[in-house]
Amino acid sequence: MTNLIIQGICGRMGHALVEKISARTDCRVVAGVDQMAGSLGGIPIYPSLEDLPGDVSGVVIDFTSPAGAVQAARYCAAHGMPCVLCSTGLSKEEEAAVEAASDQVPVFRSANMSVGINVLIELARQAARMFDGEFDIEIVEKHHHNKLDAPSGTALMIADAINAEAGGRYEYVYDRHAVRQKRGAQELGISSVRGGGIVGDHDVLFCGPEEVVTISHVAQSRGVFADGAVQAALFLDGRDPGYYTMSDLLKGKMQCI
Repeated sequence: MTNLIIQGICGRMGHALVEKISARTDCRVVAGVDQMAGSLGGIPIYPSLEDLPGDVSGVVIDFTSPAGAVQAARYCAAHGMPCVLCSTGLSKEEEAAVEAASDQVPVFRSANMSVGINVLIELARQAARMFDGEFDIEIVEKHHHNKLDAPSGTALMIADAINAEAGGRYEYVYDRHAVRQKRGAQELGISSVRGGGIVGDHDVLFCGPEEVVTISHVAQSRGVFADGAVQAALFLDGRDPGYYTMSDLLKGKMQCI
Protein backbone atom coordinates (compact mmCIF):
# COMPACT_ATOMS: atom_id res chain seq x y z
CA MET A 1 0.00 0.00 0.00
CA THR A 2 1.46 3.34 -1.11
CA ASN A 3 0.64 6.39 0.99
CA LEU A 4 -0.14 9.56 -0.95
CA ILE A 5 -0.22 13.22 0.09
CA ILE A 6 -2.06 15.57 -2.27
CA GLN A 7 -1.04 19.23 -2.39
CA GLY A 8 -3.97 21.15 -3.83
CA ILE A 9 -6.50 18.58 -2.64
CA CYS A 10 -9.42 21.04 -2.66
CA GLY A 11 -8.92 21.98 -6.32
CA ARG A 12 -10.48 20.33 -9.35
CA MET A 13 -7.54 17.99 -9.88
CA GLY A 14 -7.37 17.26 -6.16
CA HIS A 15 -10.98 16.09 -6.18
CA ALA A 16 -10.34 14.01 -9.32
CA LEU A 17 -7.37 12.36 -7.59
CA VAL A 18 -9.36 11.55 -4.45
CA GLU A 19 -12.12 10.00 -6.57
CA LYS A 20 -9.72 7.86 -8.58
CA ILE A 21 -7.67 6.74 -5.58
CA SER A 22 -10.78 5.79 -3.59
CA ALA A 23 -11.48 3.06 -6.14
CA ARG A 24 -7.99 1.52 -5.83
CA THR A 25 -6.57 -0.99 -3.37
CA ASP A 26 -2.84 -0.34 -3.95
CA CYS A 27 -2.70 3.22 -2.61
CA ARG A 28 -4.49 5.61 -0.26
CA VAL A 29 -4.56 9.31 0.55
CA VAL A 30 -3.23 9.88 4.06
CA ALA A 31 -3.25 13.70 4.01
CA GLY A 32 -4.05 16.71 1.92
CA VAL A 33 -2.56 20.18 1.74
CA ASP A 34 -4.63 23.24 0.88
CA GLN A 35 -5.35 26.74 2.11
CA MET A 36 -8.73 25.48 3.30
CA ALA A 37 -7.48 23.33 6.18
CA GLY A 38 -9.92 20.84 7.69
CA SER A 39 -10.92 17.49 6.23
CA LEU A 40 -12.30 15.97 3.06
CA GLY A 41 -14.08 12.64 3.29
CA GLY A 42 -12.13 11.78 6.40
CA ILE A 43 -8.79 12.91 4.92
CA PRO A 44 -7.06 15.48 7.16
CA ILE A 45 -6.08 18.69 5.34
CA TYR A 46 -3.22 20.91 6.48
CA PRO A 47 -2.49 24.51 5.37
CA SER A 48 1.03 23.66 4.16
CA LEU A 49 3.42 20.76 3.82
CA GLU A 50 5.39 22.17 6.73
CA ASP A 51 2.31 21.62 8.93
CA LEU A 52 2.18 17.87 8.28
CA PRO A 53 2.63 15.81 11.47
CA GLY A 54 6.01 14.14 11.77
CA ASP A 55 4.52 10.66 11.43
CA VAL A 56 2.82 11.43 8.08
CA SER A 57 4.84 10.51 5.01
CA GLY A 58 4.31 9.19 1.52
CA VAL A 59 4.55 10.25 -2.11
CA VAL A 60 3.55 13.89 -2.56
CA ILE A 61 1.44 14.70 -5.64
CA ASP A 62 1.33 18.40 -6.48
CA PHE A 63 -1.33 19.91 -8.75
CA THR A 64 -1.10 23.57 -7.72
CA SER A 65 1.22 26.11 -9.34
CA PRO A 66 4.86 26.57 -10.31
CA ALA A 67 5.60 28.00 -6.87
CA GLY A 68 3.76 25.09 -5.25
CA ALA A 69 5.77 22.60 -7.28
CA VAL A 70 9.03 24.14 -6.08
CA GLN A 71 7.80 24.14 -2.48
CA ALA A 72 6.85 20.47 -2.78
CA ALA A 73 10.21 19.56 -4.33
CA ARG A 74 12.18 21.33 -1.61
CA TYR A 75 10.04 19.90 1.20
CA CYS A 76 10.37 16.37 -0.16
CA ALA A 77 14.13 16.74 -0.61
CA ALA A 78 14.43 17.83 3.01
CA HIS A 79 12.23 15.00 4.33
CA GLY A 80 13.26 12.12 2.06
CA MET A 81 9.91 11.81 0.29
CA PRO A 82 9.26 11.18 -3.43
CA CYS A 83 7.16 13.72 -5.31
CA VAL A 84 5.10 13.90 -8.49
CA LEU A 85 4.97 17.45 -9.88
CA CYS A 86 2.20 18.18 -12.37
CA SER A 87 2.11 21.98 -12.63
CA THR A 88 2.87 23.76 -15.91
CA GLY A 89 4.47 27.10 -16.66
CA LEU A 90 7.63 26.68 -14.54
CA SER A 91 10.42 29.17 -15.22
CA LYS A 92 13.98 28.05 -15.88
CA GLU A 93 14.85 28.90 -12.28
CA GLU A 94 11.92 26.86 -10.97
CA GLU A 95 12.83 23.92 -13.20
CA ALA A 96 16.38 24.13 -11.87
CA ALA A 97 15.09 23.98 -8.28
CA VAL A 98 13.06 20.88 -9.12
CA GLU A 99 16.06 19.21 -10.75
CA ALA A 100 18.19 20.03 -7.71
CA ALA A 101 15.69 18.21 -5.49
CA SER A 102 16.04 15.10 -7.66
CA ASP A 103 19.61 14.73 -6.40
CA GLN A 104 18.12 13.86 -2.99
CA VAL A 105 14.83 12.09 -3.75
CA PRO A 106 12.97 10.60 -6.72
CA VAL A 107 11.11 13.36 -8.59
CA PHE A 108 8.58 12.69 -11.35
CA ARG A 109 7.99 15.69 -13.60
CA SER A 110 5.60 16.05 -16.50
CA ALA A 111 3.64 18.99 -17.88
CA ASN A 112 0.90 16.52 -18.83
CA MET A 113 0.17 13.43 -16.76
CA SER A 114 -2.00 11.73 -19.39
CA VAL A 115 -0.46 8.46 -20.54
CA GLY A 116 -2.18 8.97 -23.90
CA ILE A 117 -0.63 12.38 -24.58
CA ASN A 118 2.79 10.99 -23.81
CA VAL A 119 2.20 8.20 -26.32
CA LEU A 120 1.30 10.96 -28.81
CA ILE A 121 4.62 12.65 -28.08
CA GLU A 122 6.54 9.48 -28.86
CA LEU A 123 4.56 8.97 -32.08
CA ALA A 124 5.23 12.59 -33.10
CA ARG A 125 8.92 12.04 -32.42
CA GLN A 126 8.91 9.00 -34.72
CA ALA A 127 7.01 10.88 -37.44
CA ALA A 128 9.50 13.74 -37.30
CA ARG A 129 12.34 11.29 -37.79
CA MET A 130 10.63 9.59 -40.73
CA PHE A 131 9.58 12.79 -42.52
CA ASP A 132 13.06 14.24 -41.89
CA GLY A 133 12.18 17.89 -42.51
CA GLU A 134 10.22 17.28 -45.72
CA PHE A 135 6.84 18.15 -44.13
CA ASP A 136 5.90 21.38 -42.36
CA ILE A 137 4.92 20.86 -38.70
CA GLU A 138 2.17 22.71 -36.83
CA ILE A 139 0.80 22.13 -33.32
CA VAL A 140 -2.69 23.29 -32.32
CA GLU A 141 -3.72 23.14 -28.66
CA LYS A 142 -7.15 23.90 -27.18
CA HIS A 143 -8.04 24.44 -23.52
CA HIS A 144 -10.74 25.89 -21.28
CA HIS A 145 -11.10 29.64 -20.87
CA ASN A 146 -9.62 29.63 -17.35
CA LYS A 147 -6.19 28.34 -18.40
CA LEU A 148 -3.53 30.94 -17.66
CA ASP A 149 -0.51 29.91 -19.76
CA ALA A 150 -0.33 29.84 -23.54
CA PRO A 151 0.91 27.92 -25.34
CA SER A 152 0.21 24.97 -23.08
CA GLY A 153 3.06 23.16 -21.39
CA THR A 154 1.99 20.08 -23.30
CA ALA A 155 2.29 21.82 -26.67
CA LEU A 156 5.82 22.84 -25.73
CA MET A 157 6.59 19.26 -24.61
CA ILE A 158 5.51 18.03 -28.04
CA ALA A 159 7.50 20.73 -29.84
CA ASP A 160 10.62 20.08 -27.75
CA ALA A 161 10.43 16.33 -28.43
CA ILE A 162 10.13 16.93 -32.17
CA ASN A 163 12.90 19.51 -32.17
CA ALA A 164 15.23 17.24 -30.21
CA GLU A 165 14.62 14.50 -32.76
CA ALA A 166 15.37 16.99 -35.55
CA GLY A 167 18.64 18.15 -34.00
CA GLY A 168 17.24 21.50 -32.88
CA ARG A 169 16.63 22.80 -36.40
CA TYR A 170 13.21 24.33 -35.70
CA GLU A 171 12.30 27.83 -34.57
CA TYR A 172 8.99 28.09 -32.68
CA VAL A 173 6.53 30.60 -34.14
CA TYR A 174 3.53 31.49 -31.98
CA ASP A 175 1.95 34.39 -33.84
CA ARG A 176 2.11 35.36 -37.51
CA HIS A 177 -0.32 38.29 -37.59
CA ALA A 178 2.39 40.97 -37.54
CA VAL A 179 4.57 39.48 -40.28
CA ARG A 180 3.56 39.22 -43.93
CA GLN A 181 5.89 36.60 -45.38
CA LYS A 182 5.97 33.00 -46.46
CA ARG A 183 6.31 30.29 -43.85
CA GLY A 184 9.96 29.53 -43.23
CA ALA A 185 11.26 26.01 -43.79
CA GLN A 186 12.55 25.83 -40.22
CA GLU A 187 9.38 27.10 -38.55
CA LEU A 188 7.38 24.99 -36.13
CA GLY A 189 4.07 26.74 -35.58
CA ILE A 190 2.21 26.55 -32.26
CA SER A 191 -1.35 27.88 -32.01
CA SER A 192 -3.53 28.24 -28.91
CA VAL A 193 -7.32 28.19 -28.55
CA ARG A 194 -9.07 29.12 -25.29
CA GLY A 195 -12.78 28.59 -24.78
CA GLY A 196 -15.53 27.02 -22.73
CA GLY A 197 -14.72 23.92 -20.76
CA ILE A 198 -12.29 22.20 -23.13
CA VAL A 199 -10.23 19.87 -20.94
CA GLY A 200 -7.32 19.58 -23.37
CA ASP A 201 -7.05 18.87 -27.12
CA HIS A 202 -3.75 18.62 -29.00
CA ASP A 203 -3.21 18.11 -32.73
CA VAL A 204 0.18 17.69 -34.40
CA LEU A 205 0.02 18.27 -38.15
CA PHE A 206 2.71 17.09 -40.57
CA CYS A 207 1.86 18.97 -43.76
CA GLY A 208 3.27 17.81 -47.07
CA PRO A 209 2.66 19.24 -50.57
CA GLU A 210 -0.25 16.88 -51.26
CA GLU A 211 -1.06 15.19 -47.95
CA VAL A 212 -1.41 15.91 -44.24
CA VAL A 213 -0.79 13.49 -41.39
CA THR A 214 -2.46 14.49 -38.11
CA ILE A 215 -1.78 12.91 -34.73
CA SER A 216 -4.45 13.89 -32.19
CA HIS A 217 -5.26 13.48 -28.53
CA VAL A 218 -8.47 14.56 -26.78
CA ALA A 219 -8.75 14.50 -23.00
CA GLN A 220 -12.41 13.86 -22.22
CA SER A 221 -12.12 14.41 -18.46
CA ARG A 222 -9.58 15.40 -15.84
CA GLY A 223 -9.60 11.77 -14.74
CA VAL A 224 -6.93 10.94 -17.34
CA PHE A 225 -4.50 13.30 -15.61
CA ALA A 226 -5.38 11.89 -12.20
CA ASP A 227 -4.83 8.34 -13.44
CA GLY A 228 -1.42 9.27 -14.82
CA ALA A 229 -0.40 11.01 -11.59
CA VAL A 230 -1.33 7.95 -9.53
CA GLN A 231 0.60 5.67 -11.89
CA ALA A 232 3.58 8.01 -11.54
CA ALA A 233 3.36 7.93 -7.74
CA LEU A 234 3.26 4.13 -7.69
CA PHE A 235 6.18 4.07 -10.14
CA LEU A 236 8.25 6.34 -7.85
CA ASP A 237 7.59 4.45 -4.63
CA GLY A 238 10.87 2.76 -3.68
CA ARG A 239 12.91 4.26 -6.54
CA ASP A 240 16.37 5.73 -6.15
CA PRO A 241 16.78 9.53 -6.24
CA GLY A 242 16.60 10.90 -9.74
CA TYR A 243 14.58 12.91 -12.25
CA TYR A 244 11.88 10.74 -13.87
CA THR A 245 9.45 11.47 -16.70
CA MET A 246 6.65 9.73 -18.56
CA SER A 247 9.25 8.23 -20.90
CA ASP A 248 10.59 6.25 -17.93
CA LEU A 249 7.09 5.11 -17.02
CA LEU A 250 6.29 4.06 -20.58
CA LYS A 251 9.51 2.11 -21.15
CA GLY A 252 8.66 -1.49 -21.83
CA LYS A 253 5.24 -0.53 -23.15
CA MET A 254 6.52 1.12 -26.34
CA GLN A 255 9.44 -0.31 -28.27
CA CYS A 256 10.28 3.14 -29.73
CA ILE A 257 11.37 4.56 -26.35
